[in-house]
This record gives sequence, C-alpha cells and structure tokens, in this order.
Amino acid sequence: MPSADFFAYVRGTSEAVPAGHTEAGMRLYRHLVHLGARQVLEAHFPDLPDRLGAEAWQALVAGFVRQSAWTSPFCADLTDDFLAYLERERA
Repeated sequence: MPSADFFAYVRGTSEAVPAGHTEAGMRLYRHLVHLGARQVLEAHFPDLPDRLGAEAWQALVAGFVRQSAWTSPFCADLTDDFLAYLERERA
C-alpha cells in the first residue's frame, strides 16, 4: 500500500519524493492522476473547460486534486466530490 508521502506528492501537497521512488516516476503518477481527474470531470462537465479557459481549468482541477481526498473508485463519486469542492471554494 502506498504511503501518505506518496499520496501527498501525487496530489501536489508535497514536493518531497517518497523513499523508494524516483522523481520521474512520481511526476508520472501525478500527471496520470491529474489527467484522469480532468478526463472524468470533462466528461461530466463538457462546457466548463471552454468557459473557464485552459489555464483556469487546469488550475481548478489541480486545486481539486490537491484538496480532495476521494477514495471511491466510482467516477460518479468523483463528480460529487468535485461539486462539493466547488461549493467549499465558493463559500
């Protein structure tokens, strides 16, 4: 099971490469997590990236990945967590 340091790096809350991993490998994990989150969210909210613009959209997804702690493997749960994140950010 990956360590808390692993998840912190992948989510972007830490830049410390966890023991036993390479920086290149960890950057790849981070990229894949952000890519997967973007793809799921874009499938559910297809007009949002265009409305926000590429840079703002990527920043929003990065903030979501960094601050959320979803654990469910179901894509619909990711979108529910994203909506909750947007509500928290709006408040």
